[in-house]
Amino acid sequence: MGNIKENYKSTIYSCFIGYIVQAVVNNFVPLLFITFQEDYNIPLSKITLLVTFNFGIQLIIDLLSAGFIDKAGYRASLIIAHIFAATGLFLLTVLPDVMPDAFTGILISVTFYAIGGGLIEVLVSPVLESCPADNKEKAMSLLHSFYCWGHVAVVLLSTIFFRIFGTGEWKYLTFIWIIIPVCNIFILIKAPIAPLIEEGLEGMTVKELFKEKVFWIFLVMMVCAGASEQAVSQWASFFAERGLGVSKTVGDLAGPMAFAVFMGSSRAFYGKYGDKIDLNKFMAGSSVLCIISYLVISLVPLPVLNLAGCAICGLSVGIMWPGSFSKASAALRRGGTVMFALLALGGDLGCSAGPSLAGMVSSVFNNNLKIGILAAVVFPVLLLINLVVCMHRSEV
Repeated sequence: MGNIKENYKSTIYSCFIGYIVQAVVNNFVPLLFITFQEDYNIPLSKITLLVTFNFGIQLIIDLLSAGFIDKAGYRASLIIAHIFAATGLFLLTVLPDVMPDAFTGILISVTFYAIGGGLIEVLVSPVLESCPADNKEKAMSLLHSFYCWGHVAVVLLSTIFFRIFGTGEWKYLTFIWIIIPVCNIFILIKAPIAPLIEEGLEGMTVKELFKEKVFWIFLVMMVCAGASEQAVSQWASFFAERGLGVSKTVGDLAGPMAFAVFMGSSRAFYGKYGDKIDLNKFMAGSSVLCIISYLVISLVPLPVLNLAGCAICGLSVGIMWPGSFSKASAALRRGGTVMFALLALGGDLGCSAGPSLAGMVSSVFNNNLKIGILAAVVFPVLLLINLVVCMHRSEV
């Protein structure tokens, strides 16, 4: 992790836990969709809106948070984020049963935890970036691996819980997940938080950032990172069902979990050995591997190899998001909160654009998902082009 000063270890750990909380708010409720449909008689078309709604609110938070964070400070903002995440999960166990319309109750709960999740996403990277350390790229990659491990843990532990106790007991499981943000609040109250920008310097304004050509390169890279990741991740369960000939439940486990494990492994690998690896070369190699994985998924006629392509895609996209963050903070030292918020916004836009493009193109071609995935190869290609441009600029 680089030589992080001893007294900042609790700060680093709280950032890691923050990303686990983010994984809980993004990945737990989708596991309950069928339960909500059956328990509260909500049509599935309405329920799937919850994912869009969650990410939509997180996008708005990305856009609006910079001013608020700088006024409130990083510690207070992170604590508020965790309070919102915990409150949203708690309300989920109460509101659907007490409100006249269960769906409205779920929607209010999602609003709360999405605000928390959106704030966490904007905050944890700059807080970790501000900690005194020798090799921040390593720490950043390791930080982002915790989202993947959180995702795997949420799916795996929830599945085991439901198998033992039944989905009817989901409220008890929700209380278990609430413990994580609540514990992290106590760590954050005491953890030291260093200033993001050096003494005597002021953070850049949106206007100043927009004038920097290199910022636009990083913003495009973030959009492509999010899109490259999600265009395949969102469809991974479909390929698992087809490739392994298994049920939807097993497909949901095998596809997205294999993707998340490989993505987390790539980030953890760079988190451990990053000081010995050139970040530009690692990102360029990953982009090429990502393009190959897309071609395997979309052009090879063997379902098992399509599924292997999904796993390889997870491995290849691991470094894209944290690597783009690290490169931006190294190139734009005064970027500050505004830069991290806008880059998170770019990444989230990509997360929405990738699956949307794949879905739209496939529907034009008679719901042929392979052609949709083939169209989405534009994202890793664009990322590679921008990376090459970056490598040829003197300041990056």
